[in-house]
Amino acid sequence: MLKVFTRSLLLGLALAASSVAHAELPYGYKVVLLTENFPPFNMSVDDKNFARDDGIDGISAEIVREMFKRAGIEYTLSLRFPWDRLYKLTLDKPNYGLFSTTYTEERKPLFKWVGPLAKTGWVLLAKPGSTLKVSTLKEASKYTVGAYKNDAVSQHLESQGMAPVNALRDQENVSKLMEGKIDLWATTDPVGRYLAKQEGVSGLTTALRFNDAQLYLALNVDTPDEVVQRLQKALDEMRADGYVEEVTNNYL
Repeated sequence: MLKVFTRSLLLGLALAASSVAHAELPYGYKVVLLTENFPPFNMSVDDKNFARDDGIDGISAEIVREMFKRAGIEYTLSLRFPWDRLYKLTLDKPNYGLFSTTYTEERKPLFKWVGPLAKTGWVLLAKPGSTLKVSTLKEASKYTVGAYKNDAVSQHLESQGMAPVNALRDQENVSKLMEGKIDLWATTDPVGRYLAKQEGVSGLTTALRFNDAQLYLALNVDTPDEVVQRLQKALDEMRADGYVEEVTNNYL
């Protein structure tokens, strides 16, 4: 009788563990993934401001695809413009996700997070050959600083009492900087330099590096916890088996 009871108990525990590991999602559940041109992390293959599925590549794009595959979760993926609109859609719509999104304390309660997908830094860039250097953001506030609307860098500057001149496309800041409409460009490194090269500008100088940041997949707060857990587990496995490092090295 004891053996029968023990077998029944073990079978019950195994079934319970299995149900936890494979908790059912609603029928037809699918995450609507949004991204933007943010090279080398996510970008359209043809450099346009709209793309779908295989028309999108980059470090984060490849990692996110593999992550969803391993987690067994369906998704759609599109690249659009501008970031401001994508950000608001993900805030407002259940089952929406956005990457590559910089994780900040201010944003922490606004989304559910999976990551990090990659690491990056925040910088103030000046014209090629410029000797302009600042030691703090407070000192930088004396100058006209350009940024990207609703980007984490711009949000951080605003939280520090600064009033950056925000553009709807980060590329616009390249010409603004070169034409003297702004003194400094607040952007992400290496993204800013990549965008500048696309606009035919190289040799930008770093006036200040003021933050190191991590890029995540941000999910609407109504996303089921099961989805977040499966994706995070898949990403952790990808990092452990070397997939994340291999993809990153292919681009940098």
